[in-house]
Formats: sequence, C-alpha cells, structure tokens
Amino acid sequence: MSSAADKISSAQDDLEKLVGDLRGLLSSKDLDSVPEIRQLRKRLDDSLYTVKDSAVRAAQEAAYQAKEAARVANTYAHDEPWRVASAALAVGALVGFLLARR
Repeated sequence: MSSAADKISSAQDDLEKLVGDLRGLLSSKDLDSVPEIRQLRKRLDDSLYTVKDSAVRAAQEAAYQAKEAARVANTYAHDEPWRVASAALAVGALVGFLLARR
C-alpha cells in the first residue's frame, strides 16, 4: 500500500510544482495591469483548492473501503474457519506442486 501512497504523494508534488511554475509565470510585474491575469490567478487558486479537496476525499474513501474489505474478510474467516483453512491448504498444495515441477 505504500507504493500507492508514494504515487499519490509524487503526483501531488508534481502538481504543486506545476502550479508553482504557473504562478511564477503569472506573477510577472508586467502582467499586473492585465485584468485577465488577475482572474486567471483566482481561477488557478480555486482550482487548486478543489483538486486538493477531491484528492483528500478520494484517499479517505479508498482507506474506508480497504478497512471495510478487511473487516468483511475477518468476519468471514471467523464465521467459516474450516473453509478458509481448506482454501489455504489447497492454495499451498498447488504452489508446492508447481514449485516441485520446476
């Protein structure tokens, strides 16, 4: 799961670099008198806030779904221990068979 967190962090860092570069470009003193640039700066700030908020909500939803899946699997394993043990035995036997053939 850390690789997914690393990818999200890397994407967020890249996005922040891009926004920083764009802000640097738009912050030129020569462009201060252009009203469209001020509007563009405001839209950029609003969009950045929206993207960050969406990313936080998506990460929270993914974490909730992962916890819910783990809870369901745990409940199933406690309710049906022999089925889980049988499935684990079958998978172990299959892996052992395949490794022995090598």
